[in-house]
Amino acid sequence: MEKILVIGAAGQLGSELTRSLADQFGAEQVIATDLNESAKAKFDFCRFQVLDVMDKDGLRNLVKNEKVTQIYHLAAVLSAVGEKKPLFAWELNMESLLHVLELAKEFKLNKVYWPSSIAVFGPNTPKINTPQYCVKEPNTVYGISKQAGERWCEYYFQKFNVDVRSLRYPGLIGYKSLPGGGTTDYAVDIYHKALAGEKFDCFLREDSSLPMMYMPDAIKATLDLMNAPSESVKIRSSYNLAAMNFTPKESYESILKYIPDFKIEYNPDFRQAIADSWPDSIDDTCARKDWGWKHDYDLDAMTKDILENLPNFKF
Repeated sequence: MEKILVIGAAGQLGSELTRSLADQFGAEQVIATDLNESAKAKFDFCRFQVLDVMDKDGLRNLVKNEKVTQIYHLAAVLSAVGEKKPLFAWELNMESLLHVLELAKEFKLNKVYWPSSIAVFGPNTPKINTPQYCVKEPNTVYGISKQAGERWCEYYFQKFNVDVRSLRYPGLIGYKSLPGGGTTDYAVDIYHKALAGEKFDCFLREDSSLPMMYMPDAIKATLDLMNAPSESVKIRSSYNLAAMNFTPKESYESILKYIPDFKIEYNPDFRQAIADSWPDSIDDTCARKDWGWKHDYDLDAMTKDILENLPNFKF
């Protein structure tokens, strides 16, 4: 019987992924953890424990005592916050991953999941249909930590046979949690402002095209990868993953079809330089070929779903 530990479960991805894991494995088999005790209110569907991932001994004791067999390590400092606290971001993002990989080696865990990001790419990366293998020269601490993390993941697989799996997420958009400090957060916040009848102040230019993905597709991709047979997972650094690409203006125009008096203003800030270093579109042929990845949502389908469901969602 699998015992699943989710680290950093209260974030945008974790809160939804943890529920899907509880649905798959059962409420008693999933332990959601977060640094803040107040996050417990989000997890009435599974077990919850307070955990500081930087507490190496506390993490080890939890894995040992609970006989954990799989870890989903989602705790990280994201791109925009990382640029304000670069040394803290590097320490948390890298040391926490090494803690998890060492535990996976020690206890021979069945599987580990660790998310990477399109932030691993940089200004010298091909921006259109960015390939799986190409130049990666990230210029943010978040991207540098994700690039280094990919190398560590592959290293632990090759040297110690740790079954670690990873996806390079594009910008993730969901309505079940609030933005968490990423450069693509505008694409989450814009729906909240539209429904509140407020003008949206966008921190990117109107023509800044970025790869994006609706959260249900991100959850599906993660579970598909983790449920795939080991021999189908041929990339042990991290898989390119794609669904749609759009600009702030295109996002705004999609919302206008439902809320015609919605207003937007563009005031680019320091996050514009981060966005400019990222790809416009991603080639995820390897994921589609190796384990059958296929997305469901485009921009208009996502907009329709969010505007129908967000007004009834309670945070």
